[in-house]
Order: sequence, then C-alpha cells, then structure tokens
Amino acid sequence: MRRLYLQLYLAFLGIAAAIVAVALLSSRIVMNWQPPDSPRLRAIAELLVERLPDETAARDSELRRLGERLDVDVTLWDPAGQVLAATPDRRLAAPQLGGPPTQWTHPSDGLVVINRLEDGRWLGVGVDAGTDFWHFTHFALLLGLVALMIAGLCYPLARRITRRIEDLRRGVEGFGAGELGSRVEVVGRDEVAALATQFNRAADRIEALVSGQRRMLASASHELRSPLARLRMAVELLADAAPQQTTLASEAARDIEELDALVGDLLLSSRLEARPEVTRAPVDLAPIVAEEARRVGATDLSSGTAEIRGDAAALRRLVRNLLENARTHGQPPIEISIETTTAGVRLTVEDRGPGVPEAERERIFAAFYRPDGHREGDGGVGLGLALVRQIAGLHGGGVRCEARPGGGSRFVAELPRG
Repeated sequence: MRRLYLQLYLAFLGIAAAIVAVALLSSRIVMNWQPPDSPRLRAIAELLVERLPDETAARDSELRRLGERLDVDVTLWDPAGQVLAATPDRRLAAPQLGGPPTQWTHPSDGLVVINRLEDGRWLGVGVDAGTDFWHFTHFALLLGLVALMIAGLCYPLARRITRRIEDLRRGVEGFGAGELGSRVEVVGRDEVAALATQFNRAADRIEALVSGQRRMLASASHELRSPLARLRMAVELLADAAPQQTTLASEAARDIEELDALVGDLLLSSRLEARPEVTRAPVDLAPIVAEEARRVGATDLSSGTAEIRGDAAALRRLVRNLLENARTHGQPPIEISIETTTAGVRLTVEDRGPGVPEAERERIFAAFYRPDGHREGDGGVGLGLALVRQIAGLHGGGVRCEARPGGGSRFVAELPRG
C-alpha cells in the first residue's frame, strides 16, 4: 500500500529537485553567456596586443612568459588561421575566419575569447575552468546543501500531516469493529481537524443511539419476566383446577417456556453486547462438556482437561446451545468432544441429521435466522447459534459449521487459551 506521507514526501522532493535543476541550468546558461566587454579577458587581450613584439621568435617567447604570468592560455593565428605562436599548456581552437571580430566560446575546460587584430591576425586568450569557474562548483554544492535541507524539513512536515490521517483511520477502524467508545484526538484547525471533529460527533450520536436501544431491549426483556411468571402460575393453577384442560395447559406451558427462553436469550445477548470484553478466569471445559452432554443424552468423547481463561457461565451457554441445536435439528447419536491445541481448545459437536446446505452454513449464525421449511413449534427462535458465535467472538475465537463425513453436521468452536 502506498503511504500518503511517502507520496507527499516524494512530491516535496520532486519540487525541490526541480528548483535545484532550474537553478543549476540557469547558472550554467549565465556562465556560458559572456558579454563582449568582459573586463578581465578584454584587459588581458589588450595587454597582449601591446606587449607582443613583431619578431616571431621573440613573439613566441613573450607569449609563454605572459601566459605564465597572467595564468592564461594564449594562441596567435595568421589571417589564414595558421598558428603563429601558442603557450605550451594548451593550444586554443582556431577562430571562425568569416565570423565576427570578437568571438566567445566555452569549451569544457574553460572560457576563450578571440579578437581579430588590425593587421588581420587573430589572438585568442583562454582561462582555465579551475580558476574562472570555481564559483560554479561552490554554487552547485550550495544548491545541494539547500536540497538536503529541504528534504530534511519536508519529511517531518509530511509525517505531521499524514499522522493525523492515520489516527483518524485507526479510530474509524476501531469504531467499525464495535468499539463504540473509539474517538479521534482533534489537533489543529484545518480540514483534517474538522473531519476528526465530525467523526467524533457522529460516533457520539451512534453510541448514544445504540446504548439507548440496548437499554430499552434489556429493560423490555426484564419487564417481560414478571407477566411470564404470572402466566406460568395461572396455567399451573388451571391444570390443577380443571384436569380435563391438561392438554391445553401443557401447550400453554410450552409456549410460555419458549417465550421465557427467548427473553433469556435476548437478555444474555444484550448483556454480552454491552460489555466489550468478558470477565476472564481459569475455566476447565471438560466437566462443563460432560454435564451438558449427560443433560441431552449426547456421547462425550473428551478425555483429560481443557483449561482456558474465560467466563464460565457464557462458555457453558455456548456448549449448551450447540448441543440443543444438534438435538433439535439433527438426529442421534450426538457426539461432543474437546481437545487441546497449540492455540487453545477445539470443541466439536456432531449429529447424524440431514446436515446444513453449504449455502446456509454461514447464514445460520445470524440472529433469528430460520432455515426453509422450519415450522412454528419445531423449537428455537434463531438465537442459539447467534449467541454461540457472539460468545466465541468475545473470547477471541470463532465457530463454523461443516459437513460431517458420512452425513450430518459438525460444529467446531475454536477458543484461545486467553
């Protein structure tokens, strides 16, 4: 993933590099272009014209002496461009015979000016790059230092801008993961700060709304317990007073039990959602599995202990719901086993029923989901497996449904040690 701060940093560096390149190019152009009245070289050329003797031998000796004294390279050509005399260190390039009387060139090793004398001869004077262009090197080093300073200043600037965006991203991710109390620190007064403020306000409203709904659900479920208890007592009194109404009373009692179980599941679900973490204590799942297996007539294939850290009551509910689901929707024999793994424990419940179609193996864990063909009175309201996944998730684990080899269903719950 391309980090935003790296993109900003590279953009800053690109701007700095462009500025340095333009500065270097501009300085090079300026140094290449020399006005025809350059003071130093024109003065040297005039001095040489005055001091050069007419004799060839004396002229050659005087050129060498003047060149060493002035630290320049000198070459003298006749009107046809033939060299008459030159300093020994460097012989300059011939002039353009048909060109202007004053010619400036800039070879790689220095600067050269060539003047046509009154008698038709040409006199060239060149300065070495090491003496006349030392300031270009210093200028380039200065620009490099400026570029390094820009690079050093751009990095913390880019990180300061994007660090707040990363904090905002982490806050959004935490809120999306169910941490309704997740908020973002507001720093500054720019667009990022405004976005963080809006996120915090939206999170406050959503948290208040969800908390209100949870409180209402818990309160409503709790209030339902009282009339349910009175109805149960009334049904029992009816059965005692009118034995001929036993069938009707038993059906009413069954409906009341189902409604009471629904209220209990709703209360448990709301309590689990209200706390982001479960109370963890050492729990041995082996005796819990053995007790619940005896209650529904399942076969316990476990051996040894299976200790983890978690909520004993919630874990018992997880085991009970898996066994009740197998008894309601599967066929005997029902087998349950628990084994220790490197990460924690693995709980497995198998039945010999028709199994769960592959397309529905994930949907059955949704709250109030009922498969096609489910009829009222078959038992269950679709909260059992949803609670199983909720409890496993609060313990840092998970649950899945698989096809059992040979027919039936297999439910596997993975629980870490805590």
